[in-house]
Amino acid sequence: MNSLLPNLSGVIEAGCDEAGRGCLAGPVFAAAVILPLDFSHPLLNDSKKLSHSKRMALVDDIKKYSLAWSVASVDAATIDKVNILKASIMAMHLSLDKLNTEFKHIIVDGNKFLPYKNINYTTVVKGDGKYLSIAAASILAKEFRDEYIINLHDEFPEYNWKKNKAYPTKEHRIAIEKYGITPHHRRSFRLTNDQLKLDF
Repeated sequence: MNSLLPNLSGVIEAGCDEAGRGCLAGPVFAAAVILPLDFSHPLLNDSKKLSHSKRMALVDDIKKYSLAWSVASVDAATIDKVNILKASIMAMHLSLDKLNTEFKHIIVDGNKFLPYKNINYTTVVKGDGKYLSIAAASILAKEFRDEYIINLHDEFPEYNWKKNKAYPTKEHRIAIEKYGITPHHRRSFRLTNDQLKLDF
């Protein structure tokens, strides 16, 4: 039996989470999910604890059984301009904008958020392992982001994004040192171990 809680506030609420905050390239993605008050699912959990195949099965169930869901992203250029924290919150606000069901409360994974349309919100550290709607949002955000990065792989195969998903692996950093950066890399991030001069 899943130990995640279905709801924090007792009213219709939207759970939010982001994916790709620590990556070296690509947008940061965020999702918002509104689940029925009595929703339960035996497999739904923090996306980091699930295999890709289980996440993909859950994506279908989330889309099918949620009252509303949405995914939004903020690109690398904006991340560089405003910083990754503000860009992550911006992506969450954009995902909330896209929901087509009214909600009275927001629960957000982590400890940072900015007010959204005078709607009460609660930040929950490790919320994706505590509340079903945040877990659902974490799965959508991760799978949509991973798909986006994998689709870029054929254009930039040197970085092996289909494997490392643009995270700061040793392989990714070495490729940046060898080939320089792409338009998708976040220039404000530390891209190489020695932060060598890069080819723009």
